[in-house]
Amino acid sequence: MITIRQSPMGGDVKDFLDVVDPIYRGDRAYVRPLDLDLKDRLNPKKNPFFEHAEGAVFTAYRDGRCVGRVTAQIDREHLAHHHDETGFWGFLDTVEDDAVVKELLSRAEGWLRARGMKRARGPLSLAINEEVGCLVDGFEHPPFILMPHHRPYQGGLIEKAGYSKEKDFFAWRYDVGEPNRRTRKAHAEVVAMPEVRSRTANMKNLAADVVMMIDIFNDAWADNWGFVPITHSEVKKMVQDFKLFLRPEITRLTFIDGEPAAVAVALPNLNELIADMHGKLLPFGLPKLLYRLKIRGARSGRLLILGIKRKYRHVRKYAGLSAYLYAEMNDAGGRIGMTWGELGWTLEDNGPVNVAIRALGAKKYKTYRVYSKSLV
Repeated sequence: MITIRQSPMGGDVKDFLDVVDPIYRGDRAYVRPLDLDLKDRLNPKKNPFFEHAEGAVFTAYRDGRCVGRVTAQIDREHLAHHHDETGFWGFLDTVEDDAVVKELLSRAEGWLRARGMKRARGPLSLAINEEVGCLVDGFEHPPFILMPHHRPYQGGLIEKAGYSKEKDFFAWRYDVGEPNRRTRKAHAEVVAMPEVRSRTANMKNLAADVVMMIDIFNDAWADNWGFVPITHSEVKKMVQDFKLFLRPEITRLTFIDGEPAAVAVALPNLNELIADMHGKLLPFGLPKLLYRLKIRGARSGRLLILGIKRKYRHVRKYAGLSAYLYAEMNDAGGRIGMTWGELGWTLEDNGPVNVAIRALGAKKYKTYRVYSKSLV
């Protein structure tokens, strides 16, 4: 018999955190996220996401043993932007048992339905700007920071619970090295433009720079599927996080005639540095992490944001801006000892972006899938 326990966001999440150990035992690619970070993300008092959202935590038990978990959440920013009466679920991890998945998702669906939602979509943990999708290809590769990982059976069990594919997302592997001739040519052309200026993030005035970055992001990504703008409070939290983990060398703010026009931000791959900590930062993990981050440095990074304001995106003169940014990030990554990185995610049907990434020499190496189901 399977029993489901519901807990409030910010409540006791010990079982929710620890259930991943038996689920992923023997999976060499899995990296357990830091418990401290995940607790904060699930706590409405610490995560500004909950200023415009609400949610609940569900854990599944069989014979007294925790065998799965999921969250359900409603994002009012999403509803205001899309008007689609869609709620979300995320953080789905279970043993290989279709009954466990059905029971967990049924409870999440009931929670969403009781609050007026007519469609359920997931996994999103907790929202579109965080971990998105269930891994369906590339299981042998460890996850990067803010990217999920799943067992190969998980997607099939979601489908057995009545869900169908809504959208696929791609992650791309890029090896740092000498960009191809086409990329170098575009880079040189942009460098030669007197009205174009580019710089790294200013750590002494990081708050202002992050606001600028997110203003560009919110404009550049506004037409993307599922887009939800990042709020002012979320930007403030991002500034705090960036102060700890950001390497300014792998950031670029680009201006045209003095106006912010394009942004690229990569983060050191935190998962590379915490893989042996098993989710525990205290008491010994913190100094180890700081040493690895600040002294040794990560050998890989994830391109988290790359965006060009819409007013410049289709100006022929500036067609090389994206290639310019990729070349800048490649060169900067090499200078600080990075050997490869992940670009993404990108939408499966974003043809121009995917073609451009392939043209750089990157290879699609993972696919994530978001599913949906009617609640009426």
